[in-house]
Amino acid sequence: MSIVSHDGNVIHQEVFMMARFARLPLLGATLLAGSALAGPMPVLDQQNVSLALANQLVDATLEACHAEDHTAVVAVVDRGGNLVALKRDDNIGPHNTKAAQRKAYTSLSTKSTSRELAEHARNDPSSANLTTVDDLLLLGGGVPVRLGGDVIGAIGVAGAGGSAIDEGCAMDGITNTLSEQS
Repeated sequence: MSIVSHDGNVIHQEVFMMARFARLPLLGATLLAGSALAGPMPVLDQQNVSLALANQLVDATLEACHAEDHTAVVAVVDRGGNLVALKRDDNIGPHNTKAAQRKAYTSLSTKSTSRELAEHARNDPSSANLTTVDDLLLLGGGVPVRLGGDVIGAIGVAGAGGSAIDEGCAMDGITNTLSEQS
């Protein structure tokens, strides 16, 4: 079979196809060279709280509260501040659900306990305006979840009977869960 080119010359199909396929290695080499010169893709490789880990953290934190005869709400957020898991014991005031979420978000955002941030704002007049930042809650009970040196999420506890108790439950839940992971 013959093919007529755009300038009127007759080209056999076999020659035409060979010429087209001969260009493919050149195209491939050009693409590879371009990607090699560009370097690695600028993406992040980060650890994060999974749903399974969040559920383990919530359960261990509630167990720690229950061991001290306290009930609570426990919220876990991932490294982006997104709510991953939440459980509320019976007979907990409804305001505590939002408080637990905000404590977790506060702790994640500042990479410190929410109690430490509250003390800092109380003792440093230049930080007093932190109380006006939406979604931050300057009460104890928020604790960052660290894996290695990275904060991968946070826990917020509310309704257990005071911010010191809330924080204690969260710390025990983190310790018990992460020690099981090792």
